[in-house]
Amino acid sequence: MTGATGLGTGPQTDRSVPARRARGPLAGVPTAVLAAVTLVVAFAAVQVTHVRGVGGAVLVVGVVWCAWRALPAAGWSRVAAVVVLGALCFAASHVAAPALGPWPAVLLAAAVLAAGTAALVDRRR
Repeated sequence: MTGATGLGTGPQTDRSVPARRARGPLAGVPTAVLAAVTLVVAFAAVQVTHVRGVGGAVLVVGVVWCAWRALPAAGWSRVAAVVVLGALCFAASHVAAPALGPWPAVLLAAAVLAAGTAALVDRRR
């Protein structure tokens, strides 16, 4: 319950500061899910088309979309950290592919990216 001054934690305080959320299509879907799906779909596009450029285009579009939608809620530093994490996961999937196989390596990289994105971007501060 808030006091006469309106200070404290209550419904008035919650309404006075609007929650920052993801924007754009699929705003209700966590960015972590979309980031992981982007990595998987980019790899699938290469597998289907046999053209690495198609996968690269899918990856770039997915990164830009995820960054754009997460920016209002997470801020530049957290979004930049997720982009770096995504690049590291992408590279790690290539390194792990000979030992694990291509699909398991991509799925593992996508899971790590999803966990990092959930912690950095989707988690409420």
